[in-house]
Order: sequence, then C-alpha cells, then structure tokens
Amino acid sequence: MIERIKLLEYLNEFLNPSGFNDFCPNGLQVEGATDISKLIAGVTASEALIQAAIAQQADTILVHHGYFWKGEDPVVKGIKQRRLKLLLEHNINLLAYHLPLDAHPVVGNNAQLAVLLDIDVQEISQKKGFKGLLWAGRLQRPMIAGDLSAHISDRMGGRQPLHIGRPERQVETIAWCSGGGQSYIEEAVSMGVDAYLTGEASEQTTHIAREYGIEFYAAGHHATEKGGPIALANHLSGTFDIDATFIDIENPV
Repeated sequence: MIERIKLLEYLNEFLNPSGFNDFCPNGLQVEGATDISKLIAGVTASEALIQAAIAQQADTILVHHGYFWKGEDPVVKGIKQRRLKLLLEHNINLLAYHLPLDAHPVVGNNAQLAVLLDIDVQEISQKKGFKGLLWAGRLQRPMIAGDLSAHISDRMGGRQPLHIGRPERQVETIAWCSGGGQSYIEEAVSMGVDAYLTGEASEQTTHIAREYGIEFYAAGHHATEKGGPIALANHLSGTFDIDATFIDIENPV
C-alpha cells in the first residue's frame, strides 16, 4: 500500500509531466481513495475499463487517455456523467498521463514499441513539437516491406497493419510515433529513414507517403499505445507494495 500523494509525487518526478504542453491535465484527474493498494492500468478510461476495475476491487485506475481534453464540452452529462459517477461511487482514483507516457525513455509507448519490434534506437527528436515523441532507429534484422508488415502483425496481436508503399522494398531504418502521429510523417522523412510507423492514417497520408517514397505503416492507435501502460504498471508493482495490473479493453482502431 502507498499513500496517493506519495505515488503522485513519484510519478510527477518519474514521468515529468511539467515538461509537456499537453492537451489534457496529467496526473490525478478524479480523486478517490487516500491509500492505494490495487491499481488497474489501461489505455483509455472507458466505462468498460472502469467496470473491470470495480470487479477487481481496485482503488485506482491509471491510463494513457483520461478526461478533460482541451476543447471538449465541459458539461457533465451522458458518457461523461456515467463514467464519473462510477468512479466517485466506488471511490476510485483516476490518474492519466498522455504525452509523458508516449515519450518516457524506458516505460513509454515509443520505447516499448522499439523493444516489441526489435528496433535499435538511434535518435529521439528533440525539436519543438516533436520532443520525445518521434523516434528513429534501425531494424535488428533488415527485411522487405511486406515481411515487415507480417512482423508488425505478429508482434502486435495478429492485426495486419495498413501499409502504403512497395512490399518488395528493402527496409533497414524506421521512424515511429505511437498513437495518432500521422502528421509527423514529413518530419520522419527528414530523418532519412526507409519507413514510418504510427497508429493512424489520414487521407493525405497516402499521397505524402507515395510522393516522398517512404514506406508507411498504421498499426492501430490502441495497439501502439498499450506498451506504455503495461510497462508502467509493471514498474510500479516492482517499486511499491501495490498490485498493479494491465487490463486490455479490445479496440480495433
């Protein structure tokens, strides 16, 4: 067991949320139990994840995608009301870390993608707007682009990624950004890599990839952002006397 304030102090130092200009508040979003002994980690604080946490008698939920995003309707009704009601009725803390959990050099989503896909990290962008969010490296085993699709599918649960490019092209270097990083594709091109991987694609992504001649992969927003919450839960359970477990709420996007 650990006091909530002590865990928050630790996460504030470990993840450094003050170093990011984020789209939502990082840290404690909904206050619950003062003492923490059972923590459920997940990608998104959906109603399904909250119900799963309640079933396991958790006192804390830690996610990548929490609430109170910039520009959202502040009125508490509908889905927002139901989610908040469940948390408050069961005295469950909600902790959320967005960009800090993408960028962390050890437990972050991008760091975990490198481990999962056998990539040797060579560069982490420190440019304004990309700091810690766009990574580049070299595949431990070069392969043709079609085989890389199969490799990504095999390592990420069997779902075939969207691939824009030439299946027969040799790929040795790759850049990546977890989640909705399709707008970073031109910055990835400037890093001189053969391929770029992220979670999603936009309409214009196809044309940009073709015209720059870069292999593009969209492996799923949810799928590319599971690694961080899993690694952080494992880190916390190994650091403190708490039970921290990841629950995967299936999401094909």
